Amino acid sequence: MTVEQVMAPVEQVREQLRNVDFVRLAFTDINGKLKNVELSISQLERIVEGEAMFDGSSIKGFSRIEKSDMKLVPDLSTLKVLPEYLEDGQRVALVFCNAYTTDGEPFEGDSRNVLKRTLEKAKKLGYQVNVGPEPEFFLLQENGEPNDNGGYFDLSPIDTAGKVRREIVLALESLGFVVEAAHHEVALGQHEVDFRFDEALNTADNIQLFKYVVQNVAKQHGLTATFMAKPIQGINGSGMHCNMSLFKNGENAFAGQIEQLSDIAKNFIAGVLTHAKPIAAITNSTVNSYKRIVPGYEAPVNIAWSSANRSCMIRIPAARGKSTRVEVRNPDPLANPYLALAVLIEAGLRGIEENLIAPPEATRNLFALNKDEITDLGVDFLPGNLSEALKELKESSMIREVFGDILFNSYLEEKQADWDEYRLSVSEWEIKKYQ
Repeated sequence: MTVEQVMAPVEQVREQLRNVDFVRLAFTDINGKLKNVELSISQLERIVEGEAMFDGSSIKGFSRIEKSDMKLVPDLSTLKVLPEYLEDGQRVALVFCNAYTTDGEPFEGDSRNVLKRTLEKAKKLGYQVNVGPEPEFFLLQENGEPNDNGGYFDLSPIDTAGKVRREIVLALESLGFVVEAAHHEVALGQHEVDFRFDEALNTADNIQLFKYVVQNVAKQHGLTATFMAKPIQGINGSGMHCNMSLFKNGENAFAGQIEQLSDIAKNFIAGVLTHAKPIAAITNSTVNSYKRIVPGYEAPVNIAWSSANRSCMIRIPAARGKSTRVEVRNPDPLANPYLALAVLIEAGLRGIEENLIAPPEATRNLFALNKDEITDLGVDFLPGNLSEALKELKESSMIREVFGDILFNSYLEEKQADWDEYRLSVSEWEIKKYQ
């Protein structure tokens, strides 16, 4: 490349970042936590050329002591200037990056690279994957109590967080989000802000940016925003329903004749259901996740699908035609979005490749049936805790292939350590019960 070709993108970015002082190079660890290396705008040329280095040895999922130095290569299409009021009045930009080795190869253990590989497979099969997420969250006071006494679709004065939600929406819109709805959810202090579907990689980036905005706006109001699946006992937990569709040659491949689903959609559903148990270790990745996935709180526990039945793991929303989609209801917002989408997409694609047949649609309200009655219908259950999910994950050749050995083994080790720490801890409940 000529010097002019190298410098062209630098000058384009420099124009985009006029008056910006710092650039955050954002990446995600194995647990889904957003990390960053922040550089002065004076280092813009190094940033654009992917020469910014970081030590991966202390980052979850990047820990390769023998080769810990890595490069952050920015995806310049994701570059955004953050709202000044979220950055104490300073002008800061953020760009999502992929981790590369010093040899110039994409690092296998980087979750964003995992999703990119999966989407490359989808592209080779002729598909673009679109995802619309519905991440829920709680706003809590300093003492950990809900910020309000509101319920589903309530408004002020019962819902005291309307101003916070509006500020979240304005911040998201300033970053290019198309926000379709914002409202109080079912539980006390629980909220939902829905943004428009996008191509899967953009959606995963947006989920991470969404969490950043929500937590920082909440902080400005003296509140804590939590994306825990079940932060408060006895009320509904937070999910992150993922509405997924495949497009081929500009047409929705899930749309069938009139009100029907296409065979491709049913194959996709069959693939996700077939791999549902090991997938749960990724989409429901914490000990706390499984305190949400229990009967009685509107969270799906059944490995089944339905056109309208919300008691199933997969629901098909009423919209058809270009809006036909598969809503996977068990993920929660603490999942690493890159890994969660990668395994859901891969499972669905394998269902298509292998022409898997979806089980009959579940038409009965499974919430109203006992376990034996559900089993008699031929419906299985999601894992009951993280340990059960990890046992399923260990046997999943599909997820091992998606992740690669480095990430697969690191993920198992990390989550097993979480389970062991939880298993050995003594809870307040135990002390009250047995002391």
